[in-house]
Amino acid sequence: MEATTKARKTRARQPKQLESFSPLTGELVGTVDTLTPAAVQKVVDDVASVQPAWAELRLSDRAAYMRRAADVLLESIDDLAELLTAEQGKPRTESYTMELLPTIDALHWIADNGPKILADEKISMSQAILLSKSSHFSYEPIGVVGVIAPWNYPWSIPFGEVAIALMAGNGVVLKPASLTPLLGERIRGIFEAAGFPEGLVRTVHGGGRIGDALAKSSAGKIFFTGSVEVGRKVGEVCARNLKGSVLELGGKDPMIVCSDAKLVHATAGAVWGGYANAGQTCSGIERVYVHRDIARPFIAGVVERAQQLRVGNPIEWDTEIGPMTSEDQYDTVCELVDDAIAAGAERVCGGPVEIEGAVGKFIAPTVLTGVTHEMRIMKEEIFGPVLPIITVDSDEQAVELANDSEFGLGASVWTSDRQKGERIARQIQSGMVWTNDHSFSHGACQCSWGGVKHSGLGRSHSKFGFYECTNIKLVAWEPGLARDFWWHPYDRTLGEAVRASAKLLYGRNGQRMAALREGLGPLIKVGARTMRRNGTAR
Repeated sequence: MEATTKARKTRARQPKQLESFSPLTGELVGTVDTLTPAAVQKVVDDVASVQPAWAELRLSDRAAYMRRAADVLLESIDDLAELLTAEQGKPRTESYTMELLPTIDALHWIADNGPKILADEKISMSQAILLSKSSHFSYEPIGVVGVIAPWNYPWSIPFGEVAIALMAGNGVVLKPASLTPLLGERIRGIFEAAGFPEGLVRTVHGGGRIGDALAKSSAGKIFFTGSVEVGRKVGEVCARNLKGSVLELGGKDPMIVCSDAKLVHATAGAVWGGYANAGQTCSGIERVYVHRDIARPFIAGVVERAQQLRVGNPIEWDTEIGPMTSEDQYDTVCELVDDAIAAGAERVCGGPVEIEGAVGKFIAPTVLTGVTHEMRIMKEEIFGPVLPIITVDSDEQAVELANDSEFGLGASVWTSDRQKGERIARQIQSGMVWTNDHSFSHGACQCSWGGVKHSGLGRSHSKFGFYECTNIKLVAWEPGLARDFWWHPYDRTLGEAVRASAKLLYGRNGQRMAALREGLGPLIKVGARTMRRNGTAR
C-alpha cells in the first residue's frame, strides 16, 4: 500500500537521510541512511558475492540459523513491540499478536520443515519404457531475492518472505516502506545478531525510486506487497527481464453471513476482521453480506461491539484502535465514507474522532448500512476501520456479490453447516477462504498466502513460498547399459514397434492381443538392436 499513500511527514533532513515520525505524536522516531537508485545494483552485487557460501551450507545448518534468529527475536520482543507501535501506530497488543509472535513461530516452522521441503525429491518413473532411468527434483536457490515491503504490516510480511528466501539458500535485499524504515533495519539486525553471514541481508531506503531500481536490478526474483498500480509495474519490469515476481496487491475481502451462523461468534469475528490494525489490512473484512433472516440482530451486534472498542494511544495495553498510519490514508477513508453517505448510505456509528494529546488522525470503528454495490466504497479498497453491510436474500446472492469485485485475496463464510461452508468456499473467487474465522492463516506459515484477479500473482508462505524462492531443476540418471529404442535409425520396423507398444501398454484387452500378434516381430527386432551397445545400430 505504500505506493498509494504519500509518505507521512517523511522528509529528507539531509540528501542521504530518511526521517520516520510517529503517527500518534508527529515526533521523530529515528532516521536511516538512504541511497540513490544507481547504487542499488551495487548492493545486489555485494549480496550476490556473499550468497554462494551460504548456499553451500547443508539444509540442517541453515535451519539451525533460523532457530537462532527466533531466539534473538524472542529476546528483543518487547523492544520491537514498542517500535512497531511507535513507528506504525499499531496497538501494542496487536504488535505482539499480529506481527511478532507469528514471525517467531514462522522461524521455527521454517527450521522444522524447510529441510524436508527443499530436499531432493525423488520422481517415480513408472512407465515401462523408462524403467532404466531415475530422476529427482532439485530445489536450487535463485541467488538474490528482492523484497519490497508495505507499511501496514512492516514486520511480519517482509520478515516471513526474507526468512523463507534465506532458508532456500538465497541472499536478500529488503526495501522497507518509507513510513516504517526503522523496522526494516531491525529485520536485518535480527539476522545479523543470529550470526548469519555479514552482508547476506541488506536494506535499501529512499522511496519508490529505490523499489523500482531493485525491481530492475539483477535480483533474480521480487516479492512485492502494495498497490495494484505499482504491483503491475513491478511485474512488467520483472517480465521484461525474464524473472519472476510474487505480487500481493491488496484485497476487498467479503464476509458472507448465512442464516444459520452463530450470531455471537459472527459479530465478534466481523468486528475483529474489519477493525484490527485500524482496518489497514489487505485481507481485512471490507464487505459484509448478511442473510435477511438474521440481518437485524447481526447489525445490532456489530454496532454494539464496534462502539465498545477503545480508540486512543496505541502504547496503552487496552487500546484497540490506534491512529491511521498516515494522514493521506485517513483522507482516503473519509472520502469513501462521505461518498457513500452522499449516495444514500447511513453511518450507524463511528467516524473521525480527536484524541486528547494526540496529533494523529483517528477514525472510530464505523458501520455503514443502506449500501449498494454501485457505490465506490463497495468497489475500492477502503483500508480503514469501516464495515459496509448489505442484506441479501440467499446464499447464492451473497456469492454473486462477493465475486463481483476485481479483487480476490481472501473471504470468509459464517455458517453452522460445514458442508455448506465448503460448498460456498469452492464458489468464491479468492486465494483463501476461511469458515467461521477470517485472515488468521497469515500467522500460520504452513498455509499459503496470495490472491487471484487483481489481488496478485504467486504465493508466499507454505511449501509454495519455498518453491517461489528456488529454481526447480530436474536431475536424471541413465546407467547407459542400452540405447533408447526411439533413437536413430528411423524405419518402418521402429514405427510399427512403437505403435504396438502404445496398444500393449494402454489399450483394452482386445487391442492388446491384436497388438501382440501384429507387432511381435517389430518389437523383437527393435529390442535386439537396442541392446547393441557397440557397432552399427542398423
